[in-house]
Amino acid sequence: MLMNTHEARLDALRKELKARGLDGFVIPISDEHMSEYVGAYAQRLEWLTGFGGSAGTAVVLTDATLSPAAAMFVDGRYTLQVRDQVDGRLYAYESVPATSVPAWLAQHAPKGARIGYDAWLHGSRWAEAVEITLAAQGGALIAVEGNPIDAVWEDQPLPSAAPAIVHPDQFTGEASEAKRAAVSEWLSARNLDATVITALDSIAWLLNIRGADVDRTPVALSYVIARRDGTADLFIAGEKVTDDVRRHLGNAVTVRERAAFVEGLRELAGKRVAVDPERAVSAIFEELRDAGATLVEERDPTVLPKAVKNPVEQAGHRAAQGRDAAAVTRFLHWLALEAPKGEVTELSAAAKLQDFRAIDPSLRDLSFDTISGAGPNGASPHYRVSEETSLTLEPNSVYLVDSGGQYPDGTTDITRTVWVGPDAPFAEVKDRFTRVLKGHIALALAVFPKGTAGSQLDVLARHALWQVGLDYAHGTGHGVGSFLAVHEGPQRIAKSSGGQAGTDQPLLPGMFLSNEPGYYKTGEYGIRIENLILVEKREIAGSDGEYYGFETLTHVPIERRLVDTALLSPQEIAWWNDYHARVREIVAPQLEGEALAWLEAQCQPL
Repeated sequence: MLMNTHEARLDALRKELKARGLDGFVIPISDEHMSEYVGAYAQRLEWLTGFGGSAGTAVVLTDATLSPAAAMFVDGRYTLQVRDQVDGRLYAYESVPATSVPAWLAQHAPKGARIGYDAWLHGSRWAEAVEITLAAQGGALIAVEGNPIDAVWEDQPLPSAAPAIVHPDQFTGEASEAKRAAVSEWLSARNLDATVITALDSIAWLLNIRGADVDRTPVALSYVIARRDGTADLFIAGEKVTDDVRRHLGNAVTVRERAAFVEGLRELAGKRVAVDPERAVSAIFEELRDAGATLVEERDPTVLPKAVKNPVEQAGHRAAQGRDAAAVTRFLHWLALEAPKGEVTELSAAAKLQDFRAIDPSLRDLSFDTISGAGPNGASPHYRVSEETSLTLEPNSVYLVDSGGQYPDGTTDITRTVWVGPDAPFAEVKDRFTRVLKGHIALALAVFPKGTAGSQLDVLARHALWQVGLDYAHGTGHGVGSFLAVHEGPQRIAKSSGGQAGTDQPLLPGMFLSNEPGYYKTGEYGIRIENLILVEKREIAGSDGEYYGFETLTHVPIERRLVDTALLSPQEIAWWNDYHARVREIVAPQLEGEALAWLEAQCQPL
């Protein structure tokens, strides 16, 4: 019999842990590649707890009589969502970074506890931190043989068998051979023999291949070992490799079964091997150490080149954004007509938006599950709509929709917040929206010297909110891939927090980022305005060095009914008018009839 309740699943896991002599187990959202979004087979945390966010961890203690006997750890993005999806009777809610898994275990795990973890799902630094904590109390962190959740998940899906595909040079702008040659030079410069590349988007970029193994991210489950002589081994299920892919990879890339990856690691005995501690799981470090390899911790050499888009990728992204903008504009026009009738739901709105995107035959997938949040659901920044939670878009309320598409020439991500009429918006909502808009414009207009990191710009997006004692609990901008992951590093615009990944990465010309300040009033509404931007060089007469700014890439009308023009400066009004003139220029030729007339009205100057 299948276990259909989360309580039954938790009970089954505890029985499995007891049989293995474990006092607890840690369950992350992760796969063998440290991916943000994972395939259905790796959705262990959601199966166990019901939590559907993209970042979180659970700790389960075997003894159910302890209080608490289990905990869910999430950051500020998921404070509301975790309470909606995870049973508070079964799990204590813990907020990161205010606490952490090691700190919680130190306080709540029994003395001398044996806590299990799957070394193929956690980073080596995380494992070291937990080992130190447990050892201080006479306990131990135990790497399990076979994940205990897999032992009790009776209908666990199998990993995807979808074939890999070639991503043509017309979209990549650079051949795989040239990328591998650059990795070879990188290894030679550091006197390294090889590097282990485990991040799925890194492998896709390096080899110019894509796949369909993870929903919303076009990657293929695989590993790569790249060598100083320019050769590489690709570890991937054989049935996924077509003749077309083999021809594309050529003789310098040896295709091996994914199951042979550990064997491939052991073949690196005696070699100097680079491994990225931010992207490679603990098990890889252990296998290489056991084999006698010399480990050198270095960032994956593809990460920065992947983030700095070449002119072909930039042009492709602009083209994809232009088509995507037409789809979103058609949706917003439809919404303006239908939502005030009080019959549109979060689910039906998300489906309609996908229908408008699907008019473009090049659409391959969405870039993430659409965040369709009406009223109070919009106050959860990463809300995921379901049959159980879907609300109707009520007249005279706020609706937030965050969505994107995957196209061969680009990955899009856009958020628009709209007022569902017919009455005028409330003064508070207009004030909050306009302050978010001011932050968005401030970042869009930023000019900064070479070497500036995203953390140094983040305050621009928050300043107008801070002036009235408000803020938002998420970053302001993330990197975006080129027909790859919608969340891509290393660049990031966010508050600097203890060396948090990406916040200290200097912004470089060619990097894509999002610009998405927001405001969320619990139980009432959420506001976010998101466009994608491109770092570009700025020529400034008399400057003392190299300066950069942003090109805005997303061109969709922003909700003018929510703008309080009295709060905007002349410069901000000029930005608004220039932006909407550009929206009209790009989108109007793709529309006709009522949709075109609606666009024209939205793009009138303030």
